[in-house]
Amino acid sequence: MVNHAFGAPGIPPRWTWSAKDGVGCAYSTASRIWFTLSHGILNEVYYPTVDRPQLRDCELVVTDGETFVHEEKRDLDHERSRLSDHALGYRLVNADPRGRYRLEKELIAHPHQAAILMRVRLVCDDPALRAKLRVFALVASHLDGGGRDDVAWLETVAGKDLLLARDKTFLALGASVPFAKRSVGYVGHSDGWSDLVRHRDLAWSFDEAGPGNVAMCGELALPPDGEFTLALAFGESKHHAVNVLFTVLSLPWAPTRARFLEQWERAAKNVLPLEHATHDEGHLYRRSRALLLAHEDKSYPGAFIASLSIPWGEAKGDDDSGGYHLVWTRDLCNSATALLACGDKTTPLRSLIYLACAQQPDGGFFQNFWIDGTPYWHGVQLDEVAFPILLARRLHHEGALAEFDPYPMVLQAARFLVAHGPATAQERWEENSGYSPSTLAAHIAALVCAGAFARERGDVETAALLERYADFLEQHVDKWTVTWSGTLHPEVKRHYVRIAPTASDDPRDLVGPEGELEVKNQAPGARTRWPASEIVDAGFLELVRYGIRKAGDPLMENSLKVVDAVLLSETPHGPVWRRYNHDGYGQREDGGPFVGHGKGRPWPLLTGERGHYELAAGRDASRFVKALEGFSASTGMLPEQVWDEPAAPGLGMPGEPFTLGGPTGAAMPLMWAHAEYVKLVRSVADGRVYDRFDEVAARYADARAGTDATATEGASPEGASPERRAGPLRRPAVADRSPARIEVWKFNRRAAHVHAGGELVVIAEAPFTLRMTTDGWATARDVPSRATPLGLHHADVAIASTQEAPLAFTFYWPEANRWEGENFEVAIHAG
Repeated sequence: MVNHAFGAPGIPPRWTWSAKDGVGCAYSTASRIWFTLSHGILNEVYYPTVDRPQLRDCELVVTDGETFVHEEKRDLDHERSRLSDHALGYRLVNADPRGRYRLEKELIAHPHQAAILMRVRLVCDDPALRAKLRVFALVASHLDGGGRDDVAWLETVAGKDLLLARDKTFLALGASVPFAKRSVGYVGHSDGWSDLVRHRDLAWSFDEAGPGNVAMCGELALPPDGEFTLALAFGESKHHAVNVLFTVLSLPWAPTRARFLEQWERAAKNVLPLEHATHDEGHLYRRSRALLLAHEDKSYPGAFIASLSIPWGEAKGDDDSGGYHLVWTRDLCNSATALLACGDKTTPLRSLIYLACAQQPDGGFFQNFWIDGTPYWHGVQLDEVAFPILLARRLHHEGALAEFDPYPMVLQAARFLVAHGPATAQERWEENSGYSPSTLAAHIAALVCAGAFARERGDVETAALLERYADFLEQHVDKWTVTWSGTLHPEVKRHYVRIAPTASDDPRDLVGPEGELEVKNQAPGARTRWPASEIVDAGFLELVRYGIRKAGDPLMENSLKVVDAVLLSETPHGPVWRRYNHDGYGQREDGGPFVGHGKGRPWPLLTGERGHYELAAGRDASRFVKALEGFSASTGMLPEQVWDEPAAPGLGMPGEPFTLGGPTGAAMPLMWAHAEYVKLVRSVADGRVYDRFDEVAARYADARAGTDATATEGASPEGASPERRAGPLRRPAVADRSPARIEVWKFNRRAAHVHAGGELVVIAEAPFTLRMTTDGWATARDVPSRATPLGLHHADVAIASTQEAPLAFTFYWPEANRWEGENFEVAIHAG
């Protein structure tokens, strides 16, 4: 008769801490398994793809059977280190705070199988105590992305006692030594931890538990030397998981470990030697590269997720299936570009091919998606459409495209940018729609790069349209995203803002960051709306990164004064910046997890972005490299966010408080941060920004060199009110640079005016004839649209330098044989 555990279905399942001490996997693609570590124990395991978590945690419990029961993560002191600079294997030492014993562990993924191996040694110098100590393995499964429907049971196979669990995926737990006792139960009621705390022994011996939130527990029959190997194996069936378990336990530990290390060392032979540009002899550089590689899936080549973590996972259950184990094209392209900066030309090409396969028929990309292409969130972010074009161009410059032709993908993505821009439905922080400097920077650079591809193919028509549209964006970026009425710095009135808010499909011709911006993630009852001119971030630095603006531009420098005044935090490691003022995405004031609201904390990746700008400006960037190295954990993990207040005992895990400049409960490691670090190291080594595109800089930043000096102090934008014009700036600022000579009219962005002597480009998604007049329809002329391989149609209208009367027009649609039935008008401003 089966002895079923009591307490179904167990307490509500939760994930665990996101601040990881380690991320591990084998280098071989045959080993389709990944793991993470924190607080001295193994926690999330991902199988058979990098986006499918299967485990909450696995830890050891030690008791003398009389006076104490010690849980590794809560009761012991932790030390952790890497097995080597290149290999993602770890050594953990968890010690009794009173020094009576310690657990020495090494963790690796099996080099060829879907199994995690943990070599354990119990060390105790007191023979009497050693004779009493008992060690239990405690495993909480969260199979197939959740812990609500798991089943666990005991079974004996081929004479070996095992613990098993299943949902759709199967888990088998075994060891190189026998289990003295075994039991399964419901978490919080009849599981092994509840049993041990109550009885200091496994008094219960349940054969089965589930479906529900279940856990497995087994006492290890310790050998005299206290050393054994624990293994967790996964499979698509019970037979599969058990077969893997028996296979990995049949081989000695030492050669398996050696094979694991050899794979990683062999993979590191061709890494560019950039250690001279670091302050830690290259340790974080090498570890960052390995971590980036570890976030690529092994079934879907080139698919990189953002992080093997679930931010604030301790507060998230089965209803929140996301986390950062998803593909964002922004994060993926940053990871791929960082690997390219290391000298790896093969992996980034895999990523470009993966993206080409994930592209939607309209040329766009989902906001984020599972590695099989299934969307998770459905937002539209124009920079995420631009980044694959930039990656393709970088690979082209490196001669690393091999036989793959990215041009169809590039054309489709460029078409999407032209058709759906210039306002984005979401900017890079995924919270607001409008005109974002960082999004526009990627947008402009991508269109210039796409135009270069087209020109090299002999498609002059497409190249010209893309380049003129990019020019239109570049000529308007300051008009859209610069305020003249700043209040955040006493000496700066004119600066870039985070975003000029507007709906992405609002056809109005926006003039400046007017109105209010809704700031997300605020506590219930807190203020949520602020003047858009009073919310800033440093996203405008991307204009310099790609070569659209020149570093040292007074507008850039003044904007940085504002950013530093409101977003900068100084830490023992160096400077770090918050995303934007009034941000609510971060650890709460009381140290609790982000649960829909919190306090935005500083992001180390922004230190890397600032370092790139300082390098471009001819200033010292090495201190930013050093700061990022300081933000990393001892095992080389860079956090998404760091604590920006004095040390706060008791706010983190017991014995591990938040410290100034230390990680919070947000994601760690964040691959975007590691990519930014690697690219900064490469940039410092080269003496130039690695992400800069020469074709973009030649068109904009370099072409404008020296012209900014003509801008006058206090110059105001066309049409600015007296209030906005009031107040001279501290030093000369770049004004309008030159009037916007190109205006674009589309149904989703209708130009209100065009300069005399300029050009109006009318774009639609179907063929048309433009009937227009400049004399109130006393006379009219027709301009037929021209088609391009983009699938877009355009008519270019040159505006005479002497023209004053407005331009009126309407559309005839030949394919539908109909007139638009509405007239449109564009005013003419003096050139």
